Amino acid sequence: MPDYASLSPWKRFWERGGWWKAVILAAAYFALYELGSLLFVPLAVGVDQDSAAFVLIAYALPIMLGSVILVLFGLSLGWLRELFGRQPIRGSWWMWIAVAAVLLFNILRFATLDYEAAGFDLVAAWLIAALFVGFAEEVLTRGYVVNIMRKAGHSEMAVALVSAAIFSALHAGNLLGGQDLFPTLVQLVYTFAFGICMYLTLRVTGNIIWPILLHASTDSSIFLQTAHPTDGPLATIAGLGNIVVIITGLVLVFFIRGRIAAREGDPALASARAPLA
Repeated sequence: MPDYASLSPWKRFWERGGWWKAVILAAAYFALYELGSLLFVPLAVGVDQDSAAFVLIAYALPIMLGSVILVLFGLSLGWLRELFGRQPIRGSWWMWIAVAAVLLFNILRFATLDYEAAGFDLVAAWLIAALFVGFAEEVLTRGYVVNIMRKAGHSEMAVALVSAAIFSALHAGNLLGGQDLFPTLVQLVYTFAFGICMYLTLRVTGNIIWPILLHASTDSSIFLQTAHPTDGPLATIAGLGNIVVIITGLVLVFFIRGRIAAREGDPALASARAPLA
């Protein structure tokens, strides 16, 4: 239990945790990210939107800035070591289902990508951009949000749901970019289910590095294979990945409720939560 009296007001505020603080953090990050993205708009003027240069300017640079903001936040609280250290709570065998469902379709999408049509530079650009996306979004939602929720003593069911819900809500911002309402609603369902899968990946692998990499390979494979697919039945199967992830994530919510809730008295769970002063 930290000595709250010895902490600065800034650190004391975050160390006490609370779901509403997780919401505040996500909202502040989203606002700073959106404002920061405007800095790179002039650089994208006149650039071919199907080019590697556009991907780096429009996607990689803004999310790189977002990553820097998140790292600075972690440094201000001294949280980076625990964030990237071994998870205090162990996972269960059934959590590998989430990892397998996501990873299988990532592999299928990469296997059915027309690399010649896409070109090396575009593939490389998307891999770089997606790596920053995976880093920023996982550090925020499966890193800081999970940490803040646990510090307040919330149940792991609440941790899973809130981290996934905040991750999903962040994607509602695509409406600001002109995306239609219906595809945005579908995306919100998908990202919530995907968020559940990433939470379970964090739990079962024990380190946030793995959901970061799995998230990065998901985004890059989706964008590339959607734009440059090969022909054939395997590509059709790969296209079912989002549906499978939605079903997997929503079904596994009930496993979290039953299996993890049954272990709420586990000492490992209790030690992962700092009691309030």
